[in-house]
Amino acid sequence: MFKKKKILIITLLILLLLSGILFLPVIYSISDHLSKTARVRANLLLVEGWLLPDEIEMANNEFLNNGYDYIITTGIRISGYFQVSMNGYLIFYTYDRLKEIDAGQDHIIAIDAYSDMEEENCAHFNVFVNDSMVADFYAGKQKRLYEITWKGKSEKIDSVLVQFDNDKFEEFVDRNLYVKEIVFDHDTHISYQYNSEYDIGELDGKRRFSNNFNSHAELARNALLSLGIDSSLILAIPGKRVRINRTLSSALAFRDWLKTSNIKVNGINIVTEGTHAMRTWMTYNKILNKNYEIGIISLPDYKEHSSMKYKVFNTLRETFGLVYYWFILIPY
Repeated sequence: MFKKKKILIITLLILLLLSGILFLPVIYSISDHLSKTARVRANLLLVEGWLLPDEIEMANNEFLNNGYDYIITTGIRISGYFQVSMNGYLIFYTYDRLKEIDAGQDHIIAIDAYSDMEEENCAHFNVFVNDSMVADFYAGKQKRLYEITWKGKSEKIDSVLVQFDNDKFEEFVDRNLYVKEIVFDHDTHISYQYNSEYDIGELDGKRRFSNNFNSHAELARNALLSLGIDSSLILAIPGKRVRINRTLSSALAFRDWLKTSNIKVNGINIVTEGTHAMRTWMTYNKILNKNYEIGIISLPDYKEHSSMKYKVFNTLRETFGLVYYWFILIPY
């Protein structure tokens, strides 16, 4: 009996090994197909606004090196929390908002924040008032206020800095911090929008941009402006705020903009990431009714390169997403 069980276990292990040998090449083939870059001759470069800062820099290089006339940024309208996606500082400039507050000596400063992961993978942040660190916290997944007591006159506060310092990006772990606002003495609310800057890295100002935006399209435009592109050459086209079908929402907004634009379009190349490329190309090609030559530029998805599990999961997810989008695009 024991011998039969042993033979059965060995047989199952061999079958699993063989299925893995057959399965992985299929996944790699599908992944390569979904993330294939196929440029066309184009004078417009369209950049999906949800791309990471390093990917925005790659899009900037593409624009500078390949003779485009304009760069278009797309993305849905947003509200709520700012995603601090890389180690750095979210800098709130507060002086004009606090100088009229009662000049007492004790004040409560609260940061409305949360982490997208928990336990050992939760986000950590430090809080600075002016140049002095006054507290640090580990953020949980639940949105809440992280409070500190600060002793001093409110008129002496020029800025409050939230430093995210434990970014992690591997396998299924993509640790981010989300910050909505700071609240002073339970009464004065200072939103990140139009009141803060995001400085990526070491607070040296080399990669800093203002958070004066209300869409991913404008966020990407601000990032490109910080890299030195002429503002007259960058156009942000925000889409409607939706929870699903965000690529579709962005494509519809771009189509509507094209109908009223005086810009002559000779071709469009779209910058996106990894296996999302095929779905993006299919969506824009259908929504624009094949009226323009559309190419796709797929930037490397570094999580896929660092994790086999993530590559398999992401490829399967995008494959199902492609089928889903094929159906929802039928009416267009």
